[in-house]
Amino acid sequence: MSEETKITQIGVVVRDLDATMKMYHQLLGWGPWNVYEHTAPVLHDTHLHGKPATYSMLCAEVMVGDMCYELIQPLEGDSIYKEWLEEHGEGLHHVAVMKHGQNAADQFKQDMDAAGAKMLMGGRIGETIEFYYLDSEPQLKVILESGTGHAIDLKPIRTYPE
Repeated sequence: MSEETKITQIGVVVRDLDATMKMYHQLLGWGPWNVYEHTAPVLHDTHLHGKPATYSMLCAEVMVGDMCYELIQPLEGDSIYKEWLEEHGEGLHHVAVMKHGQNAADQFKQDMDAAGAKMLMGGRIGETIEFYYLDSEPQLKVILESGTGHAIDLKPIRTYPE
């Protein structure tokens, strides 16, 4: 790794996105939240543990200073989000280190693979966003998410508070 990798997002897996979002707003004043529903066909080329998979999720993002904070509620299909809820319950799931271009994202994926952090899950959202999660817990004690693009390229289904 030749350049510093910056944290771009903290991700938390929850069972009830609306209740959790409301609690963050009440207790910390965070908002407005942009809420996205990621389903096929916009969510595509999805895979889980090296095999094609179909899953969907509801996500909410808020900027806290320069950091994006994300809540994820799994919907349909098997995913690492559902696995996390079953094994650990709700809580901190990943740290994202998104890249500015496809070459950088591909290089990061190769470097992490060489370091033993294998891909857990990934996919694409629309034409501009690739995301993937790496099993970096043995090395870094946390799951890493990376890829390219950002939800700024998407239109939220709603905001909270309205």
